[in-house]
Amino acid sequence: MLTLRKFLKPATIALGAFTMLAFDVPVLAGNYETRVVASGLNRPTGIVVQGSRTLYITQLPTPTIPGSMGGLNTVDRIKLGSGKITNLTTGEPEPTHLALDKKGSLYWTCKSAGVILERSRQGTVGLFLGGLNKPSGISVDRWGSVYFTQLPTPGVSGMMGGNNTVNVSDGETTSTLTTGEPEPTDIVVARCGTSYWTCKSAGVILKRTANGVVSLLINGLNKPTGIALDDRRGRLYFTEVPTPGMSGANGGSNRVLAIDLDTDEVEVVNEGDPEPTDIAVAANGSVFWTCTSAGVIVQARNVTEDCDWNGQD
Repeated sequence: MLTLRKFLKPATIALGAFTMLAFDVPVLAGNYETRVVASGLNRPTGIVVQGSRTLYITQLPTPTIPGSMGGLNTVDRIKLGSGKITNLTTGEPEPTHLALDKKGSLYWTCKSAGVILERSRQGTVGLFLGGLNKPSGISVDRWGSVYFTQLPTPGVSGMMGGNNTVNVSDGETTSTLTTGEPEPTDIVVARCGTSYWTCKSAGVILKRTANGVVSLLINGLNKPTGIALDDRRGRLYFTEVPTPGMSGANGGSNRVLAIDLDTDEVEVVNEGDPEPTDIAVAANGSVFWTCTSAGVIVQARNVTEDCDWNGQD
């Protein structure tokens, strides 16, 4: 099983040297069933799940265009039991990825506006952090610190002049964890404080322990994009989107995959989806992802585990 866990020096990461690594990743056939749980959406992009039956998503029919200029981008809540969709905000130029903290506050990056917004449980939306440079992925750790990525130069490594970063902030102080990776797209943080992020153009997933050691988790991937962690089961999920908008029936090779963090085994959750952009894991182990071009949300469950379609919050 080709899974690299070699520790990398910070300078190596800054130079983007790992972009030279390219191998095929052996994967196992997964035991997952899938179904569509929401359809008729308008380019759903980011997703996060609360409990097992409440989803929060972003929709980006008009990316980078604010409401004042005719933009129709939204942040929405979906109740899986009833299928009810509730709009939370409309008119932001580019609400991208989302995260929830343990108190139920919702955060999302607005890429073109350069901000992270926060919505309290009471429904008040305000600025969490501003003055950012194309923020993309976002996750919140158990202590309330917000991890996020910035992509001002997507696809350009540090040694070629790129200045993409991975950061953490408490809303007042912001620290840079890494600089110079070519495309740190999405990020997730474990309960222990270890963070994982996809680097799309390099085809890798990196990890950083709570004490600051950064290493290469896996390489040889094909445009890894969204990422999510099932902490309870020790499984890391991610999407690959090399052929956005193209289904498997039409020659597309997009996939949803899972890494067992104990055994290093990689298995296929789904193949052939036209654009599995972002991914989230529910408390009951169900996996959800947005299919941007198809305008749907897909749910998958592992049929070999005690994971039903309708877990409770």
